Amino acid sequence: MPVHADHPPSIDVAALAAVLDGTTAGVAVFDTELRYLYVNPALVRHNGLAPAAHLGRRPSEVMPDIDAREDLMRAVLADGRAREITSSGRLPAASGTARCYWHGAYHRLEEAGRVVGVVGIVLEVVASDDEQRRLAQAQRHLSLLDSANTRIGTTLDMDTTCAELADLVVPGLADVAIVEVFPRDVAPPVRPAPPGVIRLRRAAMSVVRGLSPCAARFGVAGDYVDHREDAVVPRCLATDQPIVENLTDDEQLNRSAPSPEWAEAYRDLGLHSSVVVPVSVRGAPIGVLGLMRAGGSPVFSDDDVVVARELAGRAAVHLDHARRFTHEHTIALELQRSLLSEPRPPHPHIEVATRYLPADRSVLVGGDWFDVIPLPDGRHLKAMGDVMGHGVEAAVAMSHYRSLLRLLADEELPPHRILQQLDRMVERSGIDRAATCLLAVVDRSGGMCEVASAGHLPPVFIDPGPAGTRICEVPAGPPLGTGFGGYRSTRMECGPGTVLFMYTDGLVERRDEDIDACVARLKELTLPENGDLETLLDRVLERFGPGAEDDIAVLASRTRVDTA
Repeated sequence: MPVHADHPPSIDVAALAAVLDGTTAGVAVFDTELRYLYVNPALVRHNGLAPAAHLGRRPSEVMPDIDAREDLMRAVLADGRAREITSSGRLPAASGTARCYWHGAYHRLEEAGRVVGVVGIVLEVVASDDEQRRLAQAQRHLSLLDSANTRIGTTLDMDTTCAELADLVVPGLADVAIVEVFPRDVAPPVRPAPPGVIRLRRAAMSVVRGLSPCAARFGVAGDYVDHREDAVVPRCLATDQPIVENLTDDEQLNRSAPSPEWAEAYRDLGLHSSVVVPVSVRGAPIGVLGLMRAGGSPVFSDDDVVVARELAGRAAVHLDHARRFTHEHTIALELQRSLLSEPRPPHPHIEVATRYLPADRSVLVGGDWFDVIPLPDGRHLKAMGDVMGHGVEAAVAMSHYRSLLRLLADEELPPHRILQQLDRMVERSGIDRAATCLLAVVDRSGGMCEVASAGHLPPVFIDPGPAGTRICEVPAGPPLGTGFGGYRSTRMECGPGTVLFMYTDGLVERRDEDIDACVARLKELTLPENGDLETLLDRVLERFGPGAEDDIAVLASRTRVDTA
């Protein structure tokens, strides 16, 4: 009995069934809405669904996990041109997750010049076991390359990038992955390697779970590994080409391992195949990626090597960025530290405590600075500034600002006049980075302090006893280097024992909070029980330092009550 649904009288489904029920190819007839009108027994058996599950429904409704290409079937209806279509997906009744492939030919059905439907004849394309393995391997390779875009290079830390590379390729590409780099790129200088040896630093290692208990035999991240000149790693670095080796042969195994002890570990763990890929950028080697397979894993294929080299190349770009960042960060930090040395107390009766806290390593060092400059008649000038931007340029600009300020301090001008002169000198000097600056001239004998601000946050006065803490309302003129001028000085009481606290915006500025509310919290500052300024700064940084997104510089000073 033919398997069909109600159909337009112009389609003789019974006649079709008489011809098509016996064919081994899958045959289906669709109406102009692409609903099944007829399915032959071969197609029913193949799909694993009863005829009633097909009739009156479209392919996408019957088999949602199959790419049936209904768009091309509609094109056959529209222009009458027959088409061959390849579809793929998973059958509803199939067990497992194997993907199937079909090749079909589709023709338009017409009756008396009227389009009445489409007939499709499909055959399953069965790949050989070898082809299926190659297809699965290609899919794994594509997945690895796609994942590399988001999983490698998430930070500017070299060891993290190496770990991301090692974790990505295990187990998809190898049972063991080791990334080694030249020590100069990630660590302080180490003792020279012996003659005839190349020393690398183990930056990262990853192993499959089955080998984890034995992973210690490979050492740990951070170890220094000495490779003999004839070992595989030096040969890879010398040629800048991947080297694939079969480790089942004792001679090759001994040549591949860094040392005889490692060769024994390779043998005990059943490692039988290895590939070492150079990690280099612009022809300059950074290190190597070593991959190994054990047990029942297949040997490395040419395609595996191509993918390994592509992944190593992508990681090398990120490692080069991290190396350059580390180099610049180190130079800038050392420059800033050398310029931002602890200021000496300008007079025996002045106490000064300072701190500089760089932001975490993901942020370049900035141009925060402070200074305390002695003036005649027991007065002294205190300065806190912040050059815009980060990096070496900001640190160099900071040194210019500090030098100009010390030059102007000798002219014994009030704070607002010093800022005006400094603004003009910066404009003339060609420094292209603006800076905020807060100046305070303390007159010990009069117990007064004159304060002026160039776009800087206000100072805090912590008075002894029950007087409490005050935030000085200082008119904030424009930053230095803008050429606008317009600075004013404010006089504040600052007698013996009163602590003047100055800071940069990294201490209080948070992305999700209003800056005024953050500054207002500084009114809660109190002196520790022992009155020690160093303890005060430790507590300030402990409370306000976490979460900082910029460098922090703080300065606390006061005139001693007892000058004896």
